[in-house]
Amino acid sequence: MKEFMFIFRQPSYDYSNVSPKEMQALTKKWQDWVGGIAAQGKLGATGLRLATEGKVLKPGGVITDGPFVEIRERLGSFMTVKAENMEEALTLAHGCPALDADGSVEVRPIYQ
Repeated sequence: MKEFMFIFRQPSYDYSNVSPKEMQALTKKWQDWVGGIAAQGKLGATGLRLATEGKVLKPGGVITDGPFVEIRERLGSFMTVKAENMEEALTLAHGCPALDADGSVEVRPIYQ
């Protein structure tokens, strides 16, 4: 069995306008989706949700505000899954709540 990383990218938008009820519903969608993968014995490590602010270190010691404020999406989180091949990993990625919000799931193999 191989390991794959799911990298969740979402449009950069303000969560402060989301009601507590909407946030609970979104959290449940994520828990149900990840729980379904775990129930299949395919869940590897889960990453924590990342904050929107940060800094980026570039060559030459240049530090900028980040991450990548010039683009319209942000890296939200990541997790690893266990799958036989890329096709199975992509099948596991279907149903990800990030897709409901015009986001994406980047699926990358992890070198052993």
